[in-house]
Amino acid sequence: MALATTENNTTTTSSGRAGDARDRRFGPAVALSCRECGARYDLGPSFACNECFGPLEIAYDFGRVTRERIAEGPTNIWRYRSLLPVPDDVAAKPNMAPGWTKLVNAGNLARELGIRSLHVKDDSGNPTHSFKDRVVAIAVEAARNFGFHTLSCSSTGNLAGAVTAAAARAGLDACVFIPSDLEQAKIVMASVYGGRLIGIEGTYDDVNRFCSELIGDELGDQWGFVNVNLRPYYAEGSKTLAYEIAEQLGWRIPDQIVIPVASGSQLTKIDKGFKELVALGLVEDRPYKIFAAQAEGCSPVSAAYKAGHDVIRPVKPDTIAKSLAIGNPADGPYVLDIARRTGGAVEDVTDAEIVDAIRLLARTEGIFAETAGGVVVGVLRKLVASGTLDPDAETVVLNTGDGLKTLDAVAAEARPTAVIRPSLDAFRAAIA
Repeated sequence: MALATTENNTTTTSSGRAGDARDRRFGPAVALSCRECGARYDLGPSFACNECFGPLEIAYDFGRVTRERIAEGPTNIWRYRSLLPVPDDVAAKPNMAPGWTKLVNAGNLARELGIRSLHVKDDSGNPTHSFKDRVVAIAVEAARNFGFHTLSCSSTGNLAGAVTAAAARAGLDACVFIPSDLEQAKIVMASVYGGRLIGIEGTYDDVNRFCSELIGDELGDQWGFVNVNLRPYYAEGSKTLAYEIAEQLGWRIPDQIVIPVASGSQLTKIDKGFKELVALGLVEDRPYKIFAAQAEGCSPVSAAYKAGHDVIRPVKPDTIAKSLAIGNPADGPYVLDIARRTGGAVEDVTDAEIVDAIRLLARTEGIFAETAGGVVVGVLRKLVASGTLDPDAETVVLNTGDGLKTLDAVAAEARPTAVIRPSLDAFRAAIA
């Protein structure tokens, strides 16, 4: 397939701005680029523009990329290494090798909801059972390149486990920070891999602010905070969801996709991934709609969308969907832009609807989703019922984590159908 170049080669100038030479440790990446003003900088552990304080992201010169070259790669995210800020030999290094998770043809759920064609991208199959393994894998490679000895993050749960696991595999130290009231299963998972797990009294936004302070302190010297100073690299891992979905559909972008929103980064990078595939000629350029899903108890992006606003008003989270409980999402405004540009929407569901949707997905498709997956399926059902989402269009929804991490959400009604004596007569009476 085709050739496309999205950015020109650049070199480094004495001012720190990006100029003409590339660092081969970062593969096709050539610079950091401000999403707001377009200013360009050297590839380094930076996340905000010096000119306007806008977020930085990776700019590339991809050169020639073909379907055939991708297909020759391993069955994990490194098959797309020519589209990521990693060296060509990345698959040979000690890492978690996430990705290439199942795209499930969800015919039972489709019939239940009245949808013609529905797939679930089930990322619970990743090494630590969430999509966070994808983003952390890219961040680990950046941390190696910058000589960091400790991997860190602020986390609502899944990321903490992904970071401690990836650090153990890579031979790095780990110190991660979480809200102290996180689900117990996620605390256990984050702690079992070793490293330090620090609970912070407060919300995720409090944890994130603390980490931003720690970066400027000598305590955090030579630390790679995957979702702060390594964020431009880390975020690129979410593009692999777009690549895999398109490849697993036979090199086709779905008509519409429903994506959960916490910080909003995953949604923006999936959109970026689709656009890159189009620019490279790997898929047909055709319209697609992106729908964003939030929990009602933490729905600042949904509230802004429904009010017609461009600015996100921060909220204090109050929802069982703790992995989505970010009250001041950094990429919220970009989620609004993408939903509106593509003709999608942003919607939210209650905690009760989340639980019901978890059970719906489990009993129709045998997929036990964590609460974020319940948010997505609940929003899907709501969008179909309101006529906002086209039931005749090819649809993909994301399940980003394993239900075993959020057992409390569905534990109240979990009990044996019956308790009987070990006899056929007792069984007959119980099922009569």
